[in-house]
Amino acid sequence: MPPSIRRATLADVPEMADLLLRDAQRRSSLEPALWRFAPDARARIEGNVRAGLGASNTSAQERWHVAEASGHIVGITHAMVVQVPPIYAVPAPPGLFLDDCFTAADAPAGTAEALLVETEAALRAAGVSGLMASCPAAGPWRPLYERHGYEPVTLYMAKHGLSLHASPADVRPALLDDVASIVSLSADHRKTLAALNARFWPTHPEADSRFEAWMRYSLTLTDRDMFVAEAAGEVRGYIIAQPISPLLVPAAHDIGAIGVVDDFYDEDFADVSVASNGGAAARNLLSAAEGAFARRGVATVLAVCPAAWPSKISVLERDGYRCAKLWMLKR
Repeated sequence: MPPSIRRATLADVPEMADLLLRDAQRRSSLEPALWRFAPDARARIEGNVRAGLGASNTSAQERWHVAEASGHIVGITHAMVVQVPPIYAVPAPPGLFLDDCFTAADAPAGTAEALLVETEAALRAAGVSGLMASCPAAGPWRPLYERHGYEPVTLYMAKHGLSLHASPADVRPALLDDVASIVSLSADHRKTLAALNARFWPTHPEADSRFEAWMRYSLTLTDRDMFVAEAAGEVRGYIIAQPISPLLVPAAHDIGAIGVVDDFYDEDFADVSVASNGGAAARNLLSAAEGAFARRGVATVLAVCPAAWPSKISVLERDGYRCAKLWMLKR
């Protein structure tokens, strides 16, 4: 008998927490160094679900659906409408399936697919501009997403065991005087992104001014480190080592143990096919970011990389990064 699919309620929280703990254990088994358990994992899960189901959360922003069979919850989807960075021009925010979608081993056949289809319909009814899914690279839901037309668009590449070391000689902390150069490099970066996938990375007309304002603000924040690479006195690359967003880490895991490198570009990546100079300058930027994370006690870094950018992927892989999770975009 097929399961019934419905919106989750606060009364479901204990059963949902049971399943989400099992989901976290399975995810941790794929990559223990990345998906470490928080000491209060169950409390975090219950708090996260209650917040998502609470009255203060509008129904269009976060959605938990459950599959029920024989009076028990046997599957869960967690999805939300996500805000796009203001440097991109999208007609409406997209809908995103988060990593903590799960079906129990004893769920009826077709449970995951029924949950996916029902949640997609709910997101479309909320007016999203497109559909995305986040999942571990070797996660059980990836084949399901692929069967339903989702394709990798962004890779989250992990490296563990970061070590303390000095920054390379041609890399230094970013200063306010560097912002104009960083904005110019970012424009080159965004141009490449738009060429790779104009639907996912459409450039906003005011992207430069918006990015400049964000860089100036970022330089005042104490929770991150910003570096630039120089050649002949000119800035040729930049990188930001920053805390990871809760959007990327399910509630059961230790978010404080993970850092993220998102804003990262060097002239070595100008050719998306092959990194120039073996990616030497870009690798020096990575080294500086890793050292900064290590000094902050961060054990693992996730580097964000477009799935269709081979030169950037090759540099990351050469430095020991491997794809741990990915975002997929529905055709």
